[in-house]
Amino acid sequence: MLELFSSGVMSVWLDMAGLHRSKLDADQRLSWLDTPGFVVPAQPEPATTATLGQYFKDLASKGPSGGQAVWMQSGPVLLANKQGTTPKPAASLTKIATTLAALAIWHPSHQFETLVSTTGPIKNGVLQGDLVVSGRGNPVFLWEEAIALGNALNRMGIRRVTGNLIVSGNFAINYAPTLAESGQLLKLGLHAKTWPRSASLAHRSMAPGTPKPLLQIAGNVIVAPEPTRTQLLLRHRSLPLSQILKIVNVYSDNKLSQKIADLVGGHQVVANNAAAIAGFPRGEIQLINGSGLGVENRISPRAACAMLVAIQRKLQPYGLNIGDVFPVSGSDLTGTMVHRQIPTATAIKTGTLRDVSALAGVMPTRDRGLVWFTIINRGGDIIGLRAEQDRFLQKLVQQWGATPPPTTIVPHPSSVNVRSHLGDAKRIEIVFGG
Repeated sequence: MLELFSSGVMSVWLDMAGLHRSKLDADQRLSWLDTPGFVVPAQPEPATTATLGQYFKDLASKGPSGGQAVWMQSGPVLLANKQGTTPKPAASLTKIATTLAALAIWHPSHQFETLVSTTGPIKNGVLQGDLVVSGRGNPVFLWEEAIALGNALNRMGIRRVTGNLIVSGNFAINYAPTLAESGQLLKLGLHAKTWPRSASLAHRSMAPGTPKPLLQIAGNVIVAPEPTRTQLLLRHRSLPLSQILKIVNVYSDNKLSQKIADLVGGHQVVANNAAAIAGFPRGEIQLINGSGLGVENRISPRAACAMLVAIQRKLQPYGLNIGDVFPVSGSDLTGTMVHRQIPTATAIKTGTLRDVSALAGVMPTRDRGLVWFTIINRGGDIIGLRAEQDRFLQKLVQQWGATPPPTTIVPHPSSVNVRSHLGDAKRIEIVFGG
């Protein structure tokens, strides 16, 4: 693939793919490291060739042949290519680019802070002044986080605020588009007696025994810069970035993905950085947003694979892997994994939009090692296209052999069912009086 791997890793991957370094001349061994898109074609295998041919034949009844694209490789060894370098409407495969762009800026354990302060004293459970909430960009501050925040203030003995709720900075709750709306939602979330049904449902999903916060704010919601003289009460930290990205990709959360893209600098920054880091031509990724909504978002199958490999390399120094930020078959049972029959231990990202069905990921095999793949289909039968994708991968695993999943793609326990970590009180540091 691309300018991503040391010659040592190349050797390992060639062995996994059934090609030894002695079969390549010196120029080939070096040139693929410096040339975006360089791959070594694998020796044709009759069974694999037949499977690929049958898959393309089956797709003929699902949509026009020009709408089907596949790229598949093991390390630098090309296994399948049909329009692999042509940008195609990729739907939520766009989130792969957003994921890579985020990991290029922040380390996987990065947490976004929200600071809570006061302008007045606390006496007998009453905060005599304003409650000030200043955001630092947490993209996944949901009801659960507001509930945890309210409970922390209650633990400090605060039951009532005589002044206003001042919100400032980059703060949003439930992806609300404005600070004013976020402030109103936060005010509701801090006081269980004013909860809407969605907040009550969020509370039910939290750990058994989680209290319901009771914090009355007498004043209004005010959008204003943080006052110069305040007393810091507590520091709220978001989920680690890796868990935020896992939520993005398991649930293909458009709003959250867009929030992250905005934090990075916008869709053009996402596209530029993704191409530069993964080493593919910039023309193979064309974005209009960071979520994938809109057929104008186009990514080549080769570029999608390149970005997945780049993500793996970004995560490895931190003891993490691609399964910690993408759903893995057999481990993640919710979100986009529902109703799929993808081979066990395959890390994937799905994409669905109108007549587009896309699937990219990495699949462990006995004979070919880790196989990186992208499939982009177009046609009116989305459910049928998904089923064909799953059958195609299953047939390939049957031919190449199943294998126990290597630790390099097995998600850590903390990366499974990540939504259960929302509202964790351990991420709140009480500063005042501490």
